[in-house]
Order: sequence, then C-alpha cells, then structure tokens
Amino acid sequence: MVGRDTYNTKQKEVIFETIKSNEKEFTIKEIHEKLKEFTGLTTIYRLVDKLVDEGFLNKRIGEDNTTYYQYLEKCDCSNHFYLKCITCGKLIHVDCDCIKELSDHIYNEHGFTASHEHIIINGTCSDCIK
Repeated sequence: MVGRDTYNTKQKEVIFETIKSNEKEFTIKEIHEKLKEFTGLTTIYRLVDKLVDEGFLNKRIGEDNTTYYQYLEKCDCSNHFYLKCITCGKLIHVDCDCIKELSDHIYNEHGFTASHEHIIINGTCSDCIK
C-alpha cells in the first residue's frame, strides 16, 4: 500500500482503498463522512499528507479555499503526465515522449526543471465533448 517503511493498519488500508476508489477529486471531509464510524479525522489527515508526499495524491486549493485531492496511479514510466477533464473530473494517465521535449524547452528557455509526476493539463475529455 503506502510506502515501504509504513506500518499498515487496517484503518490505513481502508482509508487508502476509499481514496483510491474515488475517480474524481475529493475533500478530506468527504472521506471522513464515508468512514467516520470507522476512523478519526486526524488519522485521515495524517495518511492524506503522507500520500501527497509520496506522490499518490495530487493536492490543489480551489477558488473557494477548499483543499481538493485526487488519486494518481503510480507508474514506472519516465515520460508521463495527466489530462484532467474540467467537466467530469476524470484524470487520464498519459505515457508519452512529447513531455520530454516540453520539459527540455522549459529547462533550456526558462531555466526551470519540471517534475513529470505532477504535470496535469486541464481540458475537456472526448466523452464530455460529445
């Protein structure tokens, strides 16, 4: 599950599986509502922070100052990014060498090194365009 050095309790497993089953963004409050009879809010916050640090979750602050999270499937590919549908919230993993060209451009022209694990391009998926 989470990190090789993490002691996995049943609570952490259930929280992780609940998070992983969300196809769209979620808040900690939403996870807590699903699991409040099973685990405490503090445990959820701790695990979510760890999952963000380990790259399993994307974290963003919305216009309403609410923190939103979304599960990112871990992979071994070196040239990947995500496409996020602004209509349905779907997150699509893309393994494509073109991101290397973009990263090289960003570095050469702007002196900035991009982290491939967290590149998310927002737009509209083909299902929502129809």
